[in-house]
Amino acid sequence: MAGRRDKAQSFRGSRIAIAIVIGVLLGCLIAFFFPHGLINPTASVQNRRIGKSSFQIGSSSCESSERSKMLKSEIVSLSEKNSELKKQVRYLKEKLQLAEQGKDNAQKQFLVLGEQHKAGPFGTVKALRTNPTVVPDESVNPRLAAILEKVAVQKEIIVVLANSNVKEMLEVQISSIKRVGIPNYLVIALDDNIEEFCKSNDVPVYKRDPDAGIDTVGRTGGNHAVSGLKFHILREFLQLGYSVLLSDVDIIYLQNPFNHLYRDSDVESMTDGHNNMTAYGYNDVFDEPAMGWARYAHTMRIWVYNSGFFFIRPTIPSIELLDRVADRLARESNAWDQAVFNEELFFPSHPGYDGLHAAKRTMDFYVFMNSKVLFKTVRKDAKLKKLKPVIVHVNYHPDKLRRMKAVVEFYVNGKQDALDPYPDGSE
Repeated sequence: MAGRRDKAQSFRGSRIAIAIVIGVLLGCLIAFFFPHGLINPTASVQNRRIGKSSFQIGSSSCESSERSKMLKSEIVSLSEKNSELKKQVRYLKEKLQLAEQGKDNAQKQFLVLGEQHKAGPFGTVKALRTNPTVVPDESVNPRLAAILEKVAVQKEIIVVLANSNVKEMLEVQISSIKRVGIPNYLVIALDDNIEEFCKSNDVPVYKRDPDAGIDTVGRTGGNHAVSGLKFHILREFLQLGYSVLLSDVDIIYLQNPFNHLYRDSDVESMTDGHNNMTAYGYNDVFDEPAMGWARYAHTMRIWVYNSGFFFIRPTIPSIELLDRVADRLARESNAWDQAVFNEELFFPSHPGYDGLHAAKRTMDFYVFMNSKVLFKTVRKDAKLKKLKPVIVHVNYHPDKLRRMKAVVEFYVNGKQDALDPYPDGSE
């Protein structure tokens, strides 16, 4: 029994040994023929990568679209910032140039606006009267900017609006401009006829781009209608940084007006007044006897500024004035431009109304002369007849062309009786 059991165990052990030997041999064979193993991990990884990459392609297309939008947004933002920086650089350059000039009162004020000052001794305190000019913006009207660059002198220019209805008066005025030798003179042609006339006579001219509302009035409007257009048109000149001496066509130039301006106010205008009181203001006492002790009421009076001849600087109050007048003339069909011009300049702030804070100066009425002063006073005074005004504006008389020619005869050709046939007022 014991012998049989030993044989059985010996046989079972030999089978295990054989199995182990076979296993080792198979392992060697597999190791030899399949060095990377029976299952290729690389293929598995590649399959995973392919799956992953296909997923990424799908998702990356969405991401790239979003990224593209973000980049475009960033480009727009950077472009806006760049534009703003350019404006700031232009602004700083303008400020530096003005500071270097140091001649204009407005620029002196501009440099000290941010400073606070103590009041000086009695009688020495003077307020700053001159507002700083705006930063020029050529993008407003590049074509006009190019013309003004050539024609204007020291950023100043005479501007006159004209259509074919006033062509004869314009001819007389242009002759006076050339006689005096004023180079910075520009005609705004309101129709093709005036544009061709100016070009054929070597007169600087500018015709605006088509505008139905303005063009209709410009082509067919009378003197007052055309006069009202200027407040709308002049805005671009100021935005471009130019000071404008606005002129009606019924004006004769005898000297260069730019040699006689103060340039210390937003608006410097000729007056319809005919003496010191009416031109520069006076205390007018109103008598109301029914009030007894308080029967006398003091009022301040001044005759209006003439909206047909004024010098306007490119300042914020000046542009606000043009906007206010243009807006009212557009809304109030029966309004007269000169009346609105003066109301906006002079009316103070009060409940329901914010007045315009603009500095103004009245021109010397003997230097910038209206036709009432000439025909009612000057021509009858031996001493005053010897004075030579800078301009004569035939604003008080309807027979404008005839009187304009008489003014030329009197002041230019020396014909002493040239003014005598005309009455003081209108016939």
